[in-house]
Amino acid sequence: MLSLVSSAAVSAVSSVPLASIPSPDVSYIQVGPLRIHFYALCILAGIAVCLWLSGRRWAQMGGTRERVYDVAMWAIPAGIVGARAYHVLITDPGSYFGPKASGDPLAFLKIWEGGIGIMGAVSVGALGAWYACRRYHMNFAAFADAVAPGIILAQAFGRWGNWFNQELFGKPTTLPWGLQIDANSPNFPSQYPAGTLFHPTFLYESLWNLLGAFLLIYLGKKGVLKLGQTLWLYVLYYGVGRLFIEAFLRIDTSEMLLGLRIHVWTAGLLVVLGLTGFIVAGVRASAKAAAGVTDGPVEERGTAENPSDVLETGSKDAAEDDAASAGEKADDKKKAVKKTAVKKTENTSNVSSAKDISKAKAANNSAAETSGEAQGRLSQPKKETTDDSDGS
Repeated sequence: MLSLVSSAAVSAVSSVPLASIPSPDVSYIQVGPLRIHFYALCILAGIAVCLWLSGRRWAQMGGTRERVYDVAMWAIPAGIVGARAYHVLITDPGSYFGPKASGDPLAFLKIWEGGIGIMGAVSVGALGAWYACRRYHMNFAAFADAVAPGIILAQAFGRWGNWFNQELFGKPTTLPWGLQIDANSPNFPSQYPAGTLFHPTFLYESLWNLLGAFLLIYLGKKGVLKLGQTLWLYVLYYGVGRLFIEAFLRIDTSEMLLGLRIHVWTAGLLVVLGLTGFIVAGVRASAKAAAGVTDGPVEERGTAENPSDVLETGSKDAAEDDAASAGEKADDKKKAVKKTAVKKTENTSNVSSAKDISKAKAANNSAAETSGEAQGRLSQPKKETTDDSDGS
């Protein structure tokens, strides 16, 4: 009975509706010995858009646009490593380890053969960004808020690579936007007849991510998000969309855990982490506002790069703040002592000046008396004297 119902359902699905989304016939272009996959071009386009948008947002926050590219030099390679590690260790470990492995011990390194995971790319890439922010004296929370819309926008671009590869589609559907998959494609499910249409999950996630980017930017402009909340809202938002797609639509092969696809668990973890981080960031911002504490600059300009300070802990920063406070108090005491000494010096100078003025007056009086006596003597009549010589 169940087989008859299943066959009927498959027959109904296999009837081609009035409209559908075709899949590309090619997934790469050959340039001499170099094969360029459209999936890679989609990812590169997403990275370019992310850098452009993140640079603008970082500059609006008071930072320098060039620092975004400096951080990207650390975050992007780390993201590539994380993306590959996620696929090898979580998505499809059986193809690289165990009895079903290909037998090539270096197969896990061949990323050009396909196999990356966005969750690993973002998580490990974030570690690279954190390191770079410490290296270049940047506020990581502010930087994460600046790049979050760009990251989810890049994911919207990257999902179109699945369309070129005819992969990661959803369950069969009769909807007018059903996705055509070539029956000769290795990704076509063998249990369905040729002509079956599938949910275009790449399109669903791309549109979801595009909407998320606009939402994050809009809420940021409205000023309703506190420091760090843009990042965690991105994690929460993306996790919700991915959880729905993984739990109800995706049918591709995946590792299972307690009867659920492994990606369902990781998406659920994103939701929990995003919600928790969003609440904690809000509480922390409210506490700072109540205490009258303001956030410092997002970027310290004019500071030399010092790799030895990269792994300094917050306790050292606090100690430096205490030392600076103590130094300020000492400076205040020195200023007070100096001010007192200046006043004493001024008083002494005033006394000395008064004495000097008195002495000067006495000297002037004495000189005046002497001058008067001399003038009196000069004013007395002279005695007449005779001269015996002739006038000739």
